[in-house]
Amino acid sequence: MGAIGVIFGAFGAHFLKSRLDAGDLDTIKTGVLYLFIHTLATLFVCLRSKQQPGSRQLRIAGLAFVFGSIMFSGSLFIIGTASLTGFPVSTIGFITPLGGLCFILGWIFLVFQKSN
Repeated sequence: MGAIGVIFGAFGAHFLKSRLDAGDLDTIKTGVLYLFIHTLATLFVCLRSKQQPGSRQLRIAGLAFVFGSIMFSGSLFIIGTASLTGFPVSTIGFITPLGGLCFILGWIFLVFQKSN
């Protein structure tokens, strides 16, 4: 996940900078930022899982972060480049908030686990 964030960040900063407007670049930057944050959160969950193997809450948190990253950041990358690709954004607009919901659930399950 982290490597994908670096790739999209570099792609946006170098290749797409002259091809997209500021709003589309901000959309891509938001996707990259959330991908990096949740890459670190997923890494934390993995490390914590070694201390508490079999934890259902940690497993759910990790899966929620991964699926959230795919849906939230992935949809923002598609939306941000839609002016170049011609992809019909209206077909995926609902995916972004679902990804955000996965992030929220991941954090809730992580906090719940941490309080045990």
